[in-house]
Amino acid sequence: MRNGRKNTMRHRTLALAAAGALALGAWATGAVAETAPLDTQSAAPAATALERLPSFADLVEKVNPAVVSIRVDEEVAAGGPAGRPDLPFPPGSPFEKFFRDMQPQGPDGAQPRRHATALGSGFLISADGYVVTNNHVVGDGKDITVVRDDGSEMKAKLIGRDPKTDLALVKVESKEPLPYVVFGDSDGLRVGDWVLAVGNPFGLGGTVTTGIVSARGREIGAGPYDDFIQIDASINKGNSGGPTFDVRGNVVGVNTAIFSPTGGSVGIGFAIPSSIAQKVVAQLKDNGKVTRGWLGVTIQQVDEDVASTLALDKPRGALVAQVAEDSPAKKAGIQTGDVIVNVDGKEMEDVRAVSRTVADLKPDTQSKIVLWRDGKRKNITAQIGTFPEEVAMAAASPGDEAPVAGTTKSLGLALTQSPDGVVVQSVDPASDAAEKGVRPGDIIVKVSGKDVTKPADVVAGVAEASKADKNSVLLLLRSENQQRFVALTLEKS
Repeated sequence: MRNGRKNTMRHRTLALAAAGALALGAWATGAVAETAPLDTQSAAPAATALERLPSFADLVEKVNPAVVSIRVDEEVAAGGPAGRPDLPFPPGSPFEKFFRDMQPQGPDGAQPRRHATALGSGFLISADGYVVTNNHVVGDGKDITVVRDDGSEMKAKLIGRDPKTDLALVKVESKEPLPYVVFGDSDGLRVGDWVLAVGNPFGLGGTVTTGIVSARGREIGAGPYDDFIQIDASINKGNSGGPTFDVRGNVVGVNTAIFSPTGGSVGIGFAIPSSIAQKVVAQLKDNGKVTRGWLGVTIQQVDEDVASTLALDKPRGALVAQVAEDSPAKKAGIQTGDVIVNVDGKEMEDVRAVSRTVADLKPDTQSKIVLWRDGKRKNITAQIGTFPEEVAMAAASPGDEAPVAGTTKSLGLALTQSPDGVVVQSVDPASDAAEKGVRPGDIIVKVSGKDVTKPADVVAGVAEASKADKNSVLLLLRSENQQRFVALTLEKS
């Protein structure tokens, strides 16, 4: 009975389906027709459009011989690069000491050494064997091997490296001229332009991916000269140091980082622009290191509040928060609170533009700098110095605090006196000061450009700004060995 019911239901379902199809066919054509083959002629426009899609095969064939894989062999502590074993629990766990005590140790109590291999990518830039890659790929460069696309291996020598831009230059020796690629114009790239990334992801060997320029001028916290090209061509671990090509086969970037919550490509990669790489590589080739221009100032971004407080027409340039003693800036008369708005005739858009422009200046040369001071432009000439390895800024650390000596309720700050000056004792968590990062222990150095030595000076400075009907007051703060400006909104009564 069950099978009979199933068969009956099946016939009814098929009948309904057939009836529906017949009814639809009759409604559409008035008659039932046999099924005809697909009309391939009507698909011709689609095929033509498909043929117009770009093929990068010729380009890849041209540039591939110049792209190499890089292998770096070294000895590291058994626990990893930092000499610490990876633990199966968070740092600080009560099991941490026990676990470490159980780790194998050498005769001197140190972690035993193990052999490790780092893999990356690079590209030849000359027929005589110069290869560009990332600094983090080669490290100290004790044992570097360059592997060409045909599988041949060549020992390489480290010529120089620059941690600030994460670039390095190595060299191989060859009796025959080697294929190479040249740098292109990264400044001419536009968002949406096609690019190709070539490299050695996960040690697989030569791999080509393609995509577009997603953004320009990205700052990712990698160093003081961040100005990355963001691309959506897939790059992964092992692509570091490989080239980004434009559609003409010129190198417009050096792949160096990815953004990924998983460790794999999610379509957000970053390349060092060729405009930066070319200058760094040229210095590494000539000198084995990079020499940069130096003014001797700590600078920060000018935001809307700071621009308004300083009567600037718009946020631009870089605000000088600190001047190093015996520096070119100090000798030239640059002061804390100045805004650098122009260097050698070039308007400075932001703090990164100032950093890059000054770094590109040749040491021991004269540079004409325009400052914004006291509401007007001021011209000075500075003798550019050489960027030192370590820069000592003039600063002091807060000492023992004295009892509370004053408050500025309009700013949400409680102040106290100390041997080092006016110290922020507490910050109202609901205040503008708290939102902008003012913290207990910060020392207030200046208010509206005037030095302060006691809480009453701060109170007077705030009252003066309020009386002048200003919307904000500019404080120069010092914490540890760094100074910075903060524009705090004034509460209106």
